[in-house]
Amino acid sequence: MSAPAELLRDFVNTHDMDTDTDDIASPADLAVWLRERGLAGEADRAGDDDLGAATALRAGLRAAMGHGGGPYPELDHALAHFQLRVIFKGDTPVLMPLAGGVSGALARLAVAVMAAQTDRTWQRLKVCAEATCRRAFLDLSKNRSRSWCSMSVCGNRIKTRAYRVRRRAAMGSRRP
Repeated sequence: MSAPAELLRDFVNTHDMDTDTDDIASPADLAVWLRERGLAGEADRAGDDDLGAATALRAGLRAAMGHGGGPYPELDHALAHFQLRVIFKGDTPVLMPLAGGVSGALARLAVAVMAAQTDRTWQRLKVCAEATCRRAFLDLSKNRSRSWCSMSVCGNRIKTRAYRVRRRAAMGSRRP
């Protein structure tokens, strides 16, 4: 598995669309989430602008993961907020945030997009096909064909709905 892809998945999943709960509903929540993942320091505090940037980044990432391929206009727009530079560590170019604090921590999430692309896990990041769920997951299937975050929950919901539609159609066609 990929640490950058897992980080991006976890970030997107801070907003549970099924229950409409948000783990980063306030600037303080955002700072805590970033600190818990080693992206921000203990003294770093988030503001409303940081929360807005995080929310836009999360929405852009979710939209990109739901596309199945570029372009990603929502993500492009969200990423434009972050200032990054290329530095060399030995012979290896590395993207680094120009800013520190929470803004720099959020920029590290942008860097994780590049890292996931580099380690070939970006294409495996998807969102659940169940419209009420849209939870991000890492598709580790051999042929990258997984559609749901959980076959037993979301996959079952979709298949049950499709079965009921087919059954109603069949029952309707039997009536005189």
